[in-house]
Amino acid sequence: ALRGRSVSFAREGYPFIGIGVLLAGAGWVAVWGGIGGNWVRLLAITLTLLTLFTVWFFRDPEPGTPTEPGLVIAPGNGKIISITEEDEPTYMGGKARRITIFLSVFDVHVQRSPVSGTVEHRVYKPGKYLVAWAEKASSDNEQASLGIRTPSGPVLVRQIAGLIARRIVTDHAVGDEVLRGHRIGIIRFGSRVDLFIPLDWEVVSSVGDRVRVGSTVLARHPVDTDA
Repeated sequence: ALRGRSVSFAREGYPFIGIGVLLAGAGWVAVWGGIGGNWVRLLAITLTLLTLFTVWFFRDPEPGTPTEPGLVIAPGNGKIISITEEDEPTYMGGKARRITIFLSVFDVHVQRSPVSGTVEHRVYKPGKYLVAWAEKASSDNEQASLGIRTPSGPVLVRQIAGLIARRIVTDHAVGDEVLRGHRIGIIRFGSRVDLFIPLDWEVVSSVGDRVRVGSTVLARHPVDTDA
């Protein structure tokens, strides 16, 4: 079963959208008033296109989240660029499976919880702004980590800034309860999301897959211990 879908916009986008509408509107008022000639018309068109892109960028569609027990869904919208086994000592406590999703500037940039559970780890780490698909971005770039405890084990979502992403927002604090498919944050304007899960959970996604945040199933965990 799936929850219904609707489209809204991330609250972080409201100031950018508002400024864009005002500037584009001023440009068209000048055009209609015969001020500035063709260069003002070109400016008005450019500002309108930028505003439309901003609206598109900050879209936040309500996902069709699967309700079947035992599923781990995509915390980010984009393309899976790697699935690896690596050591993650900060929350996972050792070896874990890392699934990396690259978000282009055309993807939805809201992140959603891959599982239901309790937030028991939240860490922000300043860093570089390497291109988000580079392997070193996982360790060197600015990032925020959110660890979620489930009855089946720990899950870590890491929001990572990219070359032009300069702002990471993480919604929840330690002790908060989160539900699978509900919003946990947003990254502006091009970035990646790393998902860490226990090694014994079954991965059902592959490198190269396009995934939808809050909808696409990435892995499964034991149903008999699922909350």
